[in-house]
Amino acid sequence: MIAHLRGRILDKQPNRLVVDVNGIGYDVAVPLSTFYGLGDAGSDIALRIHTHVREDALALYGFATRLEQELFERLISVSGIGPKLALAVLSGIEPPELIRAIEKGDLARLTAIPGVGKKTGERIVLELRDRLPRARVETSAVEVVGTTALKDDVLSALVNLGYHRPLAEKAVAAAVKATPEGDFERTLKLALRELSR
Repeated sequence: MIAHLRGRILDKQPNRLVVDVNGIGYDVAVPLSTFYGLGDAGSDIALRIHTHVREDALALYGFATRLEQELFERLISVSGIGPKLALAVLSGIEPPELIRAIEKGDLARLTAIPGVGKKTGERIVLELRDRLPRARVETSAVEVVGTTALKDDVLSALVNLGYHRPLAEKAVAAAVKATPEGDFERTLKLALRELSR
């Protein structure tokens, strides 16, 4: 079983990488949440790996964080969800937001992910609600409420402008991190700048 790869990115496409490890190229499927955090072809990389073995194939799935990998492994344990759909789920929603959606039973948010229908969303909530990885960053309630409202407003604006939701979420997170005290207008400008890179 391959559990970790460290090497250089030979080829990079959304949801797929070829990682050169000492002259051997490993084809690794990755969620967009991992993909957008990586450097360009030629840069060094370290990934957590889930090796998926079937009768006719051996597939590698790579993740930048332990949380992404744990969510992926829990998702594929849900009946009717295979690795491709689990990857699509992680590509359609940030891991902390996925945890919140499952905890709250937010089917509207889950079914907004491409490939997740009502029945699949219900199964995810039913089977995973009590088996979620814990990844909490403790912050004051006032800070969380203020930041969350700002993030939601800026995210909504970007989605209304036609940006793909996972991309917009990444840009908003980067903008808020850069100026935690920023107002709506400043945060939106920073997020747009992030998206234009």
